[in-house]
Amino acid sequence: MPACAHITRLRRRHGAIALAASAGFLLLAGCKPVGPDYRRPAYPTAPVYKETGASSVVTPPPNPAGGTWQPASPSDGMLRGKWWEIYQDPELNRLEGRIATNNEQLRQAVETYLAARDLVSVARANLYPVLSAGPSISREHISANRPNASATSKTGYSDFAIGGQASWEPDFWGRIRRSVEAAHASAQASAADLANVDLSLHAEMASDYFALRGLDAQTRLLTTTVRTLEHQLNLTERLLTGGIATEADVAQARTQLETVRAQLVDVGVARAQYEHAIGTLANYSLPGFSIPPSPLDLSLPKVPTGVPSQLLQRRPDIAAAERLTDTANAQIGIAVSAFYPNIGLGGAGGFESTHPGTWIQGPSALWSLGAQATELLFDAGQRHALTDQARHAYEAQVAAYRNTVLQAFNDVEDQLSSLRILEQESGVEQQAVAAAQHSFDISNMRYKGGVTSYLEVLTAETALLQNQRSAIDLQTRQFEASVSLIRALGGGWDTTQLPK
Repeated sequence: MPACAHITRLRRRHGAIALAASAGFLLLAGCKPVGPDYRRPAYPTAPVYKETGASSVVTPPPNPAGGTWQPASPSDGMLRGKWWEIYQDPELNRLEGRIATNNEQLRQAVETYLAARDLVSVARANLYPVLSAGPSISREHISANRPNASATSKTGYSDFAIGGQASWEPDFWGRIRRSVEAAHASAQASAADLANVDLSLHAEMASDYFALRGLDAQTRLLTTTVRTLEHQLNLTERLLTGGIATEADVAQARTQLETVRAQLVDVGVARAQYEHAIGTLANYSLPGFSIPPSPLDLSLPKVPTGVPSQLLQRRPDIAAAERLTDTANAQIGIAVSAFYPNIGLGGAGGFESTHPGTWIQGPSALWSLGAQATELLFDAGQRHALTDQARHAYEAQVAAYRNTVLQAFNDVEDQLSSLRILEQESGVEQQAVAAAQHSFDISNMRYKGGVTSYLEVLTAETALLQNQRSAIDLQTRQFEASVSLIRALGGGWDTTQLPK
């Protein structure tokens, strides 16, 4: 009964300690962390984009004068999910689908984010006490000839102990909470970096794919031109036999034919490089990877832009810069907390006996409780310097955030203007192609009738081929600008996808 009564008293003491710890947690919950609370830096945005003249761009209806119209959510009027599916190309969809599961660069970004997320748990663990416990058993023999030894003194004894220790540094000033805040914001920035890598890889895949298909269109044109030139060479040789053409005409026809054949080979070099780039992005074994020729005969899809204010929520690089600003702000609070005393609580308890039979009994119990507070009195201005450094680092990150926003708007306007100007240029180029085709047809008829020399046909044919290739190049550039615009708009991502 005495042992049981003692254990009961110990339990009451432990209950009191637990109650005190709970009260400490409640006290901490009511203590505001030192340092400034974070507020997202403001950035004014225009109500509409400047460059919106391309027919392949969809813009929201204008806001009435003095009105307060805004989308119901950041997702309204924007791309969602697998944005590349708007091009309606099954081969592109298949290649894009491999990036999520096979691309090593994306896998690296995923692991980097997971490592940053684990640091949040590391920082949060400091909010709680550290507990340890364990038994120990030893047998000791001491010298019989030691000082102050007597004939009745024992020279050997056993020691059976089981105990535990607890230590806790209450976060009165918020240093740990600011550390958790910094780690959490850093993890969110890493998640935004991951989204940015994902967006960049998908955009690069689409750009390379459309460039390859544009080269396939060039190949089709040059192949058709080669067949036409072969017929013209045969015609010129027959005219030479009939005494109508000259040796110079035949030489010019053969020169033009071989020149276009060389251009056809050169296109094949560029196509192979794009095919290798696509295979690498999709993590294919290049020796066994190929993409069947498929000229670029798609229609350019319409891209919804949303309103400019949505860009702040849709670009992962903007989100990453903003989250790093939160991290820098939390570092100020960590630096300020160094001016306050460190307070630590500790305790130990357990049972110790020389005999196993009395090991876990009331008289064998032991315990201790303690507290310690330390205040740094002199550091030659180090804490002031560190606090100033943290404040300057925060202001630098604010500037970096605003610059990222500025560059993002510049990027969107660049792609919008590219689509508008390329559309105008493509329309003019189509007229040039039609005019060059008409000129070539007339010159060819005149040559067949013996009215003019082959030089006139050669000049018209060269102009036609050049304009046809320019038209294909403009079409390819329009698709690449479309992909770049989607990338500049965030590709359907928004900040709601950041981990909470």
